[in-house]
Amino acid sequence: MDTCQCFSCGGEYPNIDGPVHRYMASSPGCWSVYGKVLAREYSSSDYFDVHRLSVDAYAVQHPGSDDRQSIQSVAVHLIRLCLFLEHGLAAEHANTAMLEAGKDKHSFIYLEPPTSFGLITAADVYRAKSVKAHKAVVKEWARTAWDAWSMHHNTIRAWLPSNAFGRINR
Repeated sequence: MDTCQCFSCGGEYPNIDGPVHRYMASSPGCWSVYGKVLAREYSSSDYFDVHRLSVDAYAVQHPGSDDRQSIQSVAVHLIRLCLFLEHGLAAEHANTAMLEAGKDKHSFIYLEPPTSFGLITAADVYRAKSVKAHKAVVKEWARTAWDAWSMHHNTIRAWLPSNAFGRINR
């Protein structure tokens, strides 16, 4: 099969025509493979504890443009990655805190995307052959996607809601 590199995340995907997300910029092959990753995660509750990490990693590797919707999307997904990875919040608590932070979404500013979004992409997750492997790759994907935005970590930390269950020390 003919492949091409996604212009956003840099992963190698089938070179196909097809739909893409409205504001998360990607190649059609990348969007298609990510859809298959989501289908796998929705197929079994065994994947639930990493599903939001998949959503966040994909979103921040495909930041789109500097329009308001893209700015807000990148911000809330980076906030949730911070809450998961730096503060160890469980999925439901990180999601609730992300939604709380999103109430102030008009204050988010455009963050210049990094030149590289990390070496792990949805293509790597798709190749995982077991639940255990899938979860391990997703966790590493989320970590590398978060690390890629390190030049903006202080800004993102400033966006964290002050009432994020009393577990965040700023």
